[in-house]
Amino acid sequence: MTTTPLKGRKILLGITGGIAAYKAAELVRLLKKEGADVRVAMTEAAAHFVTPVTLQALSGAAVWTDLWDSRVADGMGHIELSRDREIILVAPASADFMAKLAHGLADDLLSTLCLARRCPLMLAPAMNVEMWQNPATQRNVAALYEDDVLFAGPAAGDQACGETGLGRMEDPADILEELEAFFQPKRLAGKRIVVTAGPTEEPVDPVRMLTNASSGKMGYAVARAAREAGAEVTLVSGPVALPTPPGVSRVNVRTAAEMFEAVKKSAKSCDVFISVAAVADYRVKNPSGQKLKKANGKDLSLQLEENPDILAWVASLPKAPFCVGFAAESEKLLQNAKEKRARKKVPLLAANLAQDGLGGEDNAIVLLDERGEHDLGRGPKIELARKLLEHVAGMLKG
Repeated sequence: MTTTPLKGRKILLGITGGIAAYKAAELVRLLKKEGADVRVAMTEAAAHFVTPVTLQALSGAAVWTDLWDSRVADGMGHIELSRDREIILVAPASADFMAKLAHGLADDLLSTLCLARRCPLMLAPAMNVEMWQNPATQRNVAALYEDDVLFAGPAAGDQACGETGLGRMEDPADILEELEAFFQPKRLAGKRIVVTAGPTEEPVDPVRMLTNASSGKMGYAVARAAREAGAEVTLVSGPVALPTPPGVSRVNVRTAAEMFEAVKKSAKSCDVFISVAAVADYRVKNPSGQKLKKANGKDLSLQLEENPDILAWVASLPKAPFCVGFAAESEKLLQNAKEKRARKKVPLLAANLAQDGLGGEDNAIVLLDERGEHDLGRGPKIELARKLLEHVAGMLKG
C-alpha cells in the first residue's frame, strides 16, 4: 500500500481574507485525502469569503476564529493550538497579513499563532499584481525571507479583479507539492544537480522531425524529487507539455545539439548529473529548408549522422560529477542495462522496460551499481524518483 508523504502530518492551515480563500476548501480536501491531520484557523475577514462551517465539514475538526475562544481551558489558544503542529501554512496570505508578520504585529488569533509558533511557517500569497509588486510588499517579503519564512508562490495569471500578472495564489495541488517537498528528508542539501528530461526533436524539414517517444514525466519527477531533497536543480528539458516543478530552474531545448550545449554550461559545476532524457541517437545530416513534397511512387532517403553522447561526455570530464544514466529497453533488460553502464562508465544506471512506463504515471525500475542490482519495484514515478535520489545520496555519502 502506498504511503503518502503527508500521511499523519500535523498541519495548521490559516486562512486570511481574500477571494482566493475559496481555494482553501479544496486545499483542505486534498490534505485530508493525503491523510494529513488538519486544524483550521481563520481571520474574521476570511469568514466573509468562506464559512467556518464549510471548513469544519471538510477538515472534520473544529475551526478556530476567536482569540478569546473559551474552548481552550486556560485561554491560551494562541499558543496551544500550534504546539502539536509540524507546520503552519497560511493560504491565502493577504498583503495585510504578511505586513503584520513582517513587523511582529499580533491583533487576532491567526497572527498571534504565527508569532508564538515553534514550528516552521509557510505562506501562499494572494493579492492583486500591483499590491504584490508594491515596494512596501516587497520589503515585507524580503524581511520574511530573512526570518526563514517559507513561500509557496505566488503564481502569475488571471486575477479575480480582471487584471493579469504575478500575485494569484498557487493552485491547491501545487501547494500540496510544496508541503510534500517540505517534509522530505534533505539528503542532498547543498548539492547542485542537473537533470535532462523529455525527447529531442531532429528536424527533417520545417514541419517534420525525427524524435523518440517520451512524455518527460520520469525526468520531471526526478527533478522534483531532487529539489525536495534540498538540492539546487537545473532541468534541461526537451519539448514536453509539463509544468516546471516548483523551485526548479528550467532550460528549454529542442534538438540533441541544443541539449548538449545546455548541459555543457552547467555540468562542469554540478555535483550530480542525471540523464533521463530520451535523446535521439541520430539527426538528419542536411535537413531541408523547405517542406519536402511527396513524390508519388518514389521512396525518400535521408542521410543520418550520429548525435553527441551527452552522458558519456559528462562522465569523461576530468572532474566529472556523479553520473546517473537511464536505460529504457524493450528486451533483455538487465543484460542490456549492464552493458550500457559499463560502456558509459557511470556509477549508477536506472533501467526499465519501455513498455512498463512509457507515457504513464507509473513505472518499474531496477538500479544497477558496482554492488549489483536494486529493484525499486513498481509505483508512481515520483515515488520511484524519491527512491532513486535516496540511493544517490547514500552512494555520495559512502
